[in-house]
Amino acid sequence: MSGPEVKLESLQSGPVSWQERLRRYALLIRLNRPIGILLLLWPTLWALWVAGDGQPPWQIVLVFICGVALMRSAGCAINDYADRHIDGLVERTRLRPIAAGLVTPKEALGVFVVLCLIAFLLLFFLNWQTKLLSVGAVILAAVYPFMKRYTHLPQVVLGAAFGWAVPMSFMAVGESLPLVSWVLFAATLLWALVYDTQYAMVDRDDDLKIGVKSTAILFGRHDILIIGILQLIMLGLMVWVGVLVERGLLYYLGLSAGAVLFVHQQLLTRERKPKACFDAFLNNNNFGLLVFLGLMLDYLFSV
Repeated sequence: MSGPEVKLESLQSGPVSWQERLRRYALLIRLNRPIGILLLLWPTLWALWVAGDGQPPWQIVLVFICGVALMRSAGCAINDYADRHIDGLVERTRLRPIAAGLVTPKEALGVFVVLCLIAFLLLFFLNWQTKLLSVGAVILAAVYPFMKRYTHLPQVVLGAAFGWAVPMSFMAVGESLPLVSWVLFAATLLWALVYDTQYAMVDRDDDLKIGVKSTAILFGRHDILIIGILQLIMLGLMVWVGVLVERGLLYYLGLSAGAVLFVHQQLLTRERKPKACFDAFLNNNNFGLLVFLGLMLDYLFSV
C-alpha cells in the first residue's frame, strides 16, 4: 500500500477512541524510540554533575530529566509538522503519523504547544536566570526542523538546541556560567553534529532527490573524514573540561572507552550503508552513558 493510500484510508476510517488517539500521539513524539531523549539527557547530566561538583541537588536533576523528555517530545511533534510534505517521500519516514494520516498537522501543533506549556511549569522550580535561558531552548527547538530548507547546516542548529541544556544546568545549579560551561556546550554541539550527520547519511539519497539539505550532503565524499575530525575535537574539549574541573583517572577512562566507540562508529560507516550508519548513530547513546559513568564515578571516589 502506498503512502497516499495509507493516508486516505486512515483519515476516512471514522472516529477513533481516546486510547487510540493517545497511542498515535505517543508515536508522534517517538516514545517508542527514546534515543533522542537519551542523546539529550547525557550532556544534561554531564553538566549537572560538573556544576554540582558531583552532588547536584536531586530536585533540580529531576526537573531537568522531566524537561528533557518533554522538550525532546515537543521537538519530534514540531519536526513532523515541518516535514509533513517531505516524510511521505522518504522511505524511512513515510509511515510517520502525519505522513500516514494518523495525526493531522493541526494536532501535531497542539501536541507541541501542550508539551511546551507543561515544560514551562517545571521552570517554577528553577531560578529566574534559568527561566530566561529557557527562552533560547524553545526558540531553537521550534526553528531547527525548518533549517534543512535553508542551510546545509541544520545539524549545527540541532547541536545548539541539544547543547542549550548545558548552560541552563549550570545556571540552575550554580547561578553562573563559568568557562567550563561553554566548553561543555561546544563539546555537546560538536557531538550532536557528529551523530546527526551519521543519521543524515541514512537518508542522503532521498534528501538529494527532494532537495532537503544536510551536513551529510555538504560533506559529500569527505563525510567520514570530517566526522572523525569532529570526534577528535569533541574528545579534546571533553579533556579540557576534565582539566578545568580537576577530574581524575575514572573520568579519563570513561572518555577513553568513548573514544573506542568513536573508532567503532568509523568502522561501521566506512562503506556508508544506511543500516550501518543508523547503527553508528544509535551507538552514540553508549558513548554518552560511558562518559557519564566515568564522570559520576570519578566524583564519587575522589578524595
